[in-house]
Amino acid sequence: MVSYSRMHNRAHDLIALEREHGAHNYAPLEIVVSRAEGVWLWDVEGRRYLDCVSAYSALSHGHVHPRIRAALVEQSQRLSLTSRAMYNDQLPLFLERLTSLTGYDEALPMNSGVEAVESALKLARRWGYEVKGIPANTAEIIVFANNFHGRTIAAISASSTAQYRKDFGPFLPGFVFVPFGDAAALERAITPLTCAVVMEPIQGEGGVIVPPDGYISAASALCRERDVLFIADEVQTGLGRTGNLFACDHERVHADILVVGKALGGGFYPVSAILSRRELMGLFRAGDHGSTFGGNPLACAIARTALDVLVEERLPERARRAGEHLFASLRSMTSRHVKEVRGRGLLIGVELDVPARALSEALLARGIVAKDTHENVLRIAPPLVIDDAPLQMIADGMRDALHALETSTD
Repeated sequence: MVSYSRMHNRAHDLIALEREHGAHNYAPLEIVVSRAEGVWLWDVEGRRYLDCVSAYSALSHGHVHPRIRAALVEQSQRLSLTSRAMYNDQLPLFLERLTSLTGYDEALPMNSGVEAVESALKLARRWGYEVKGIPANTAEIIVFANNFHGRTIAAISASSTAQYRKDFGPFLPGFVFVPFGDAAALERAITPLTCAVVMEPIQGEGGVIVPPDGYISAASALCRERDVLFIADEVQTGLGRTGNLFACDHERVHADILVVGKALGGGFYPVSAILSRRELMGLFRAGDHGSTFGGNPLACAIARTALDVLVEERLPERARRAGEHLFASLRSMTSRHVKEVRGRGLLIGVELDVPARALSEALLARGIVAKDTHENVLRIAPPLVIDDAPLQMIADGMRDALHALETSTD
C-alpha cells in the first residue's frame, strides 16, 4: 500500500511540476484530481470530493457518463477526423439532432465556446452589411458591461473587465457597452449602425447576475422592432443548466443566433456551434469561415449522444428541481457575510462581503469543490445528474464553512 505521506508528496510534486512548466494564467484550487465519476472527484491521495464546478457547465452530464463514453470509444475506433474538405457520416446526423431539438434551421459547428462567439459576430456583421445596408466597416454590436464571451482579441474587445483587457490592446472597434438589465439604456444605444445585440441570459463569469424579469424578452422585442439581430450566448447557461433547455426559454425568447458549447461535448470533447434561420446562415459561403476540427466525426458522435442523454434523462427538469431545493437551503442560512443568493436552476451565486476564495477553500476542506468568481461571489454549479444526498452535502458544507468563515473574521 502506498503511504499517505508519499501520496501527499506526489500531489505537491505534480503541482510544482505544473507551476514550473506551465503558464501561470490560472489560479487553481489546491486539489490534484486523478479520476472522477458522476458528481464525484477523487484526488491523487484517494480523497473524494463533490464537484460543484462542472467545468463551467461542460460536465453537466456528470463525469465519464457511460453512454457518452461508449460513443467516444466506438467512433474513435472507426473515424476521428476528415476535415471539412469532404463529407463524413456523423456530421449530418448531429446537425439534424441539434437543429430539431432547438428549433433552428441550420447549425455551424465549431470547437470552443469562444470560436462559436466569433462565428456569431462575423455572421452578424455580414448580415449588417449585406442585408441591413450598413455602410462598409461601420457596423456596431451592442454588448453588456460585466459580460464574459471568452478571451480572444475580439471577445476581450467586447469586454468591460479590466483584467481581461490589460496590455492586450489595441482592441477591435465596433462594440458599444450598455449596463446589463437596463432596458432604457439598451434602447438609447441602438442606432442605424447597430447590427446586433449579444447577451448572456445570465452573466455566469460576471458573478451569476440574473437580469430583471422580462428583460430578455424586452431586449429581444426591441431588436425585432429596430431591425437588429438578437444573439444569445448560452455557452454556459444552455443545455439544461438553468432548468430549461436554454435560459432564454424562461422568457419564451428564440434568438436570431444562438451560441452553444461546453455541455454539448458531454464532458469528453470540445464541441460548440451557432444556430440560426436558413436565410441568415446562408450568408456564409464556401471559404468565408471554417475550422479544420469543427464538425469532426468524433465530436459529432459524442455531441449527438450527449443531446440524447440530455433529453432521455430529463436533465433540465432535474436541474430545475435540484435548484429549487438547493436555493431553499442556501437562502435559509443566516450569515453576516452573505449579501445575496441568486441564480436559476443549478447555476447559483452566493455573494459575500468578503473575498469568496476563503469560502471556496473552507468548502474544499469539507470535500466540496466550488470556485470563486468576480472576487466576492462563490459559484455553485454541480452536474445536473446530482441527487438528494449530494445536495444535502452542499447545504451542510455551506453551513459549516460559513460558520468557520465567521469565526475566522471575528
